[in-house]
Amino acid sequence: MDLIVCMKQVVDLQQIRIKRDTREPVVEGAPFVFGQFEKNALEEAVRLKEKHGGKVTALALGNAKLKDLIIEALAMGADEAVLLTDPAFAGGGSAGTALALAAAIRKIGKFDLVLMGEGSADNYSGQVIGRVAELLDLPQITYVRELTVDGSRVRATRDLEDALEVVEADLPVIVSATSELNTPRLPPLTAILKASKKPMVTWTPADLGLAPDKIGAGAAVVKTLSNLAPEQERKQILFEGEVDKAVDELVKALQKEGVV
Repeated sequence: MDLIVCMKQVVDLQQIRIKRDTREPVVEGAPFVFGQFEKNALEEAVRLKEKHGGKVTALALGNAKLKDLIIEALAMGADEAVLLTDPAFAGGGSAGTALALAAAIRKIGKFDLVLMGEGSADNYSGQVIGRVAELLDLPQITYVRELTVDGSRVRATRDLEDALEVVEADLPVIVSATSELNTPRLPPLTAILKASKKPMVTWTPADLGLAPDKIGAGAAVVKTLSNLAPEQERKQILFEGEVDKAVDELVKALQKEGVV
């Protein structure tokens, strides 16, 4: 099997600070990571390769630091990496990202299965898989928590929150992974050391036949007007004295606020 895993470089949300006066996020200096869902997608691709044979290609979009981050994907079991790090790709939103990924998948050529995370860790729009499937004219299976491949068909269990749905489709197909699909492996040191020797190429918009006005911030169909943390007003009320009395006062205060 030839498998492609689409991965997006995002800022580690756990490391973001918020400016107290403006409520703006501070991302400068924060490390970059791959989202959890994308690691689930990569883990599943590696497991399928281990069972059926074949090759796993990690297709990743991000900035220049992606070359260091992609080592993690190669250490987890990807055989090669294709990087989209040109600044022209930045800010394109779901539409621009899908266009770049679809063009890169076409250029890669032969594949049986494309896997990606159900949503990115930053925007979590959930639109990219549908857009890529439409651009490539392929079926898509979303919210996948179980996945098996038998010959030329794939069988997947979809998590619809209040129900599970089992579907089948002919290969090739695009699948989006949830966290229930598996537990991503932690690569050993030997795998990390070998990862840097695996094939890695970087493609520009020109390599993919994409015009500059079709990607990036200029082509984004959604404009972000603001990105502020919610306002938090602290009451600064201190309940002192005996515990039972303090608890009663706390409950009354919460009831007055309409919280309970």
